[in-house]
Amino acid sequence: MSTPTVAATDTPRPSALLHWRLLALVYDFFPALALWMLAGALFTAGYAVGHAARENIAPFSALQWALWVCCWVVTGLYATMSWRRGGQTLGMRPWRLQVVGADGTVPTVRQLWIRYAVGTVSVLLGGLGFWWALADRERLTWHDRASGTRLRRNPKR
Repeated sequence: MSTPTVAATDTPRPSALLHWRLLALVYDFFPALALWMLAGALFTAGYAVGHAARENIAPFSALQWALWVCCWVVTGLYATMSWRRGGQTLGMRPWRLQVVGADGTVPTVRQLWIRYAVGTVSVLLGGLGFWWALADRERLTWHDRASGTRLRRNPKR
């Protein structure tokens, strides 16, 4: 009995890295939370200057929306600056994950902001862009495809 052989053109599918991506997101939540707390404290201190004691920023007011935008931008700066500097955020380091361009080079700032923006949309849609990697033939997420970047897992040192 002969054993079936794999054709030379068949290449193994790359790993989706989905569980590593999700673990890195959990780790990166904590530095992001610290940045949000700092931004919130600055907004609250600025708001307290012209208002009565114990008066809070009104829900859904322009100032509260500005705070949300500020938190999104500050988190984006953290992520894109980390990716640009070494390809990793704090949450990606324990799992040896690194963001690189499609050709393996350092991605541009534009690519990284596209990655961050599309990744945000993916998270807001319940992680649909992340789960997409399980069905994608190249195991890429929405933000990988949109930005022309890739996430790779480096070998142990």
